[in-house]
Amino acid sequence: MSHTADALAGWRNAAFYVDKILNVRKPSVLFVEQPTKPELMINLKAAKQIKLPIPPDVPARADRVIR
Repeated sequence: MSHTADALAGWRNAAFYVDKILNVRKPSVLFVEQPTKPELMINLKAAKQIKLPIPPDVPARADRVIR
């Protein structure tokens, strides 16, 4: 299992910062933002290989499931 930030949202934020810097804002005055949408990813194939039981409701809640 992995609990990470949404990668696509991270790229959007990077574009926002590039736009601000290119429009003559100093990088030192820009705020660092926390990710707003976390993602839960579960690798059921790896869990099965190491014989780790995963309750059925956990994959149902996950954003991405590797089978």
